[in-house]
Amino acid sequence: MVTTVTTVTTVTTIAAMGLTAALSIAATVLLIFFLATKELASAGGSGFSSRVARFITIAIVPLVITFVVITGVAIAGVLT
Repeated sequence: MVTTVTTVTTVTTIAAMGLTAALSIAATVLLIFFLATKELASAGGSGFSSRVARFITIAIVPLVITFVVITGVAIAGVLT
């Protein structure tokens, strides 16, 4: 019985770590995409591109916070 519980706990932990890694990669890729889009939109001279550059900041700010947390957790994991 103890072996079964230990095995299930180990598999669940590994699966959760995989999900966390996948979400971290997705958030980082999305941040890079939004930053590139904002840079390209701000280079344009039209009113529409300047509005896109302003509105995309709404998505960039939480992703930057998420990236800082991901980086902090990764550094803390290396240090401990």
